[in-house]
Amino acid sequence: MSDGDADATEYSTITYAVADAIATITLNRAHARNGFTLTMADELGAAVTVADRDDSVRVILLAAAGEYFCVGMDFAEPSIGDTTDPDWDEPSTRVVRPIVNSNKPVIVAIQGAAVGVGISMTLAADLRLASAETKFGFVFARRGLYPEGASTWFLPQLVGLAKAKEWMLTGRIISAQEALDAGLVTSLHARADLLPAAYELARDIAVNIAPTSAAVIRRALVAMTAHGDPEAAFALDRKTIPHASTSPDLAEGISSFLEKRPPRFTGVARTDVPDLEDWLR
Repeated sequence: MSDGDADATEYSTITYAVADAIATITLNRAHARNGFTLTMADELGAAVTVADRDDSVRVILLAAAGEYFCVGMDFAEPSIGDTTDPDWDEPSTRVVRPIVNSNKPVIVAIQGAAVGVGISMTLAADLRLASAETKFGFVFARRGLYPEGASTWFLPQLVGLAKAKEWMLTGRIISAQEALDAGLVTSLHARADLLPAAYELARDIAVNIAPTSAAVIRRALVAMTAHGDPEAAFALDRKTIPHASTSPDLAEGISSFLEKRPPRFTGVARTDVPDLEDWLR
């Protein structure tokens, strides 16, 4: 999909822009502290899918307008939908599943409070950067709710089972430093430096990382956690390594390293990684 097709899409709760091979998706309900709604869920999922299908995009950056990242569900707006519809899917899953299945690395810049779905919907992303004053909270049990967006799977993968139980069972507010120490976030920054740092990281990945390698790595790391031993990874390696050995990107990666220049990778994740779904089974 071209940049023009992406730009032609109209959103009411987010904005979408592509520049320098980075698709920026911005939560845009600052007046409501970026409260999560059913419309936002659908638009976020659609935007991630647009970015994943756009071969000019190499990295997806999720950000938010205003002081807050997302304070959770907006109870003043429709946020669940018709659960009797056989095609109904839980709203957070509508965001998380496209992130999981994306071939593009996903970075999140969290500049302010991220609570409930505001943090759970980001757990499938690859890197989370936060401002030093950000507060987090898995507050579901304090609202009589249950965790969503597969967060009961992702959170223990990130911070361990004991910490995930503590955070979810107490529903307490978590400081940015505790989130960093536990592995929930990658790095902390002054608020003014957060987006520049996120874009610097995104540009580094966009310029220096082969798109096909990024696709296989990010999806394989998640898929392999479902197996109790390394045999599935050995089987995957038997498919990926022969493919990589004949890829033009390998020759370019070696040449650019020896010539001390930025690489010019030509591989396209969407089309140049054959049978990725089959590889990961």
